[in-house]
Amino acid sequence: MKMPDVLLKEKLMNFLEEDTGMGDITTDAVVPAEAEMRAQIIIKEPAVVAGIFETKTFFEMLGIKVIRSIEDGNEVPCGTVIAEVEGNGRTILTAERTVLNIIMRMSGIATATRKLVKKVHDAGFNARVAATRKTAPGLRYFDKKAVLIGGGDPHRFRLDDAILVKDNHITVANGVEEAMKRVSSVVSFSKKIEVEAKTMDQAIEAAKLGADIIMLDNMTLEELEETMKKLKKLNLRDKVLIEISGRINEENIVKYAKLKPDIISLGSLTHSVRAIDISLEVIEVKTEKS
Repeated sequence: MKMPDVLLKEKLMNFLEEDTGMGDITTDAVVPAEAEMRAQIIIKEPAVVAGIFETKTFFEMLGIKVIRSIEDGNEVPCGTVIAEVEGNGRTILTAERTVLNIIMRMSGIATATRKLVKKVHDAGFNARVAATRKTAPGLRYFDKKAVLIGGGDPHRFRLDDAILVKDNHITVANGVEEAMKRVSSVVSFSKKIEVEAKTMDQAIEAAKLGADIIMLDNMTLEELEETMKKLKKLNLRDKVLIEISGRINEENIVKYAKLKPDIISLGSLTHSVRAIDISLEVIEVKTEKS
């Protein structure tokens, strides 16, 4: 997954502009204009690193040289130097918070995703661990990419990726059948149709009507098990992908995986992720006088 360079650079510059305003008045006052620096980006806790590519792109577009860095997706211990840069001191310090915000958040998402994927696979199940569209505005590309780096599935990126008939759509259309009829009449055959089901009856109806994916949303484990058994009994289970969503966390994800869904999706991967503690530390300063 890679955004075109011109678009990525535009996003990164917008982030820097948001933080910088008319200039970094503290750095400009303290750091001589001619000062050259070498700095290291150090991770302060075990984590799956994500955002290295964006970090390198960001610094290089500002004229800062990335001397060395690790690869995205690496699991590293506390204290690991994940990148080292050198160049104009004012530029490095002005860009510091922007680049750290990106890599801290992306690494947090990748770490959380990897942990859940490992729990599911170590328990002997093959369900995909997926994200949702519950991302921070303006950060969806970075959030979804971090999920991929962590070994998860990004799910839909945008509303035009696929059909997802949710509870409000069903309410407006007065039922699953009418909602599906409306989308089927106007949407290309190339778009998959997913239906969110709150009850077993809705799930069965959607499967009979030809949905490609059924999201069993916010059901209890007992309700999920009953619904899965009923779909199998009616020879509908193998005709659809089953996504389970809602009430899922690190402590109970294996219980949901035991039901053998195709996808387990969690909004928490992106909407409430804990950022990884990462810092940038100056290790060398050179000026013309020195």
